[in-house]
Amino acid sequence: MPFIRRDAQGAIDSLHRRDQGGAEFLPDDHPDVRAFVGADGEHGERFAALDADFVRVIEDVIDTLISKNVINITDLPVEAQTKLFSRKSFRERATKDALKLFGDDGTV
Repeated sequence: MPFIRRDAQGAIDSLHRRDQGGAEFLPDDHPDVRAFVGADGEHGERFAALDADFVRVIEDVIDTLISKNVINITDLPVEAQTKLFSRKSFRERATKDALKLFGDDGTV
């Protein structure tokens, strides 16, 4: 729900959560907003890939903190616990058979 300000040429020059007075409201998926935050085209795809990689890093950091008893999983909000467990479960299922070169009976 961004409020935007435009420059003299009509391009977005700033994005705000709240109306700062005289700002225009545009929906999140408006093409101008998506272009301003880099969510379109090659940059958008690259940013999404970096975002996914960063999520994996954060997940690994949380795992490390838990394994070193710095935090407990129960210290996290229930929503965060649910998301972490869902991601872990999905990753385990996705990678379990990823390199399965042989069938269950040993055949190729």
